[in-house]
Amino acid sequence: MLLQVKELSVFYSESRICNGVSLNVDRGESVCLLGRNGVGKTTLLKSVMGLLPNREGDVVFEGENVGKLRPHEVARRGIGYVPQGRIIFPNLTVLENLRLGMSARREKAKSVPEIVFHYFPLLQERLKQKGGTLSGGEQQMLAIGRALAMDPLLLLLDEPSEGLSAIATQELVTALKKLIEETSMAVLMVEQNLEMAMVMATRGYVMEKGCIVAQGSTGELENDEIVRSHLMV
Repeated sequence: MLLQVKELSVFYSESRICNGVSLNVDRGESVCLLGRNGVGKTTLLKSVMGLLPNREGDVVFEGENVGKLRPHEVARRGIGYVPQGRIIFPNLTVLENLRLGMSARREKAKSVPEIVFHYFPLLQERLKQKGGTLSGGEQQMLAIGRALAMDPLLLLLDEPSEGLSAIATQELVTALKKLIEETSMAVLMVEQNLEMAMVMATRGYVMEKGCIVAQGSTGELENDEIVRSHLMV
């Protein structure tokens, strides 16, 4: 098992946001984390990445408990993180943004890994362009490309389709599906777009009020009326 989250509880001040959450992601597996806004999905990803401390439970990655490591230490273990809202550096060029991702690689590299341009060729055409001048879809490609430049074993994606047009979303889905199918990289994805999640993931978890309330194959989750009630806004 690549990632094991065991009975994880995360607080903001004294408010418990994640309550004893457990989930697994195997090598090369694509897993979605579903649920309405405010149920703790983003908090969970941030805690896995070391951006928020967990008060209880463990985050085990490749057999090592990384739950108390700092974010850059977690990244160097092989976890890439694409936060909600993309958060690229708008005043830096595409190339400079990608090089920031390379700084967290486990093994040093002098040039941007070819995998970035293989799945997002548009980025190679825009290397000298400032990130802030890209469209929303292009910025999301850049954010994912920056994470890929780290050479991760596991990619955490938080709402990758948020704010994108239907065309940009479809382009992103196509690229990510190819990445998942053609590499051994694992993906844990938070996504409000149920259709996108069902297409990209093979298995999923549903969160409600900080807890996992259902899990199974995406086919099982998609066809379960009780599960769908937890996903309705």
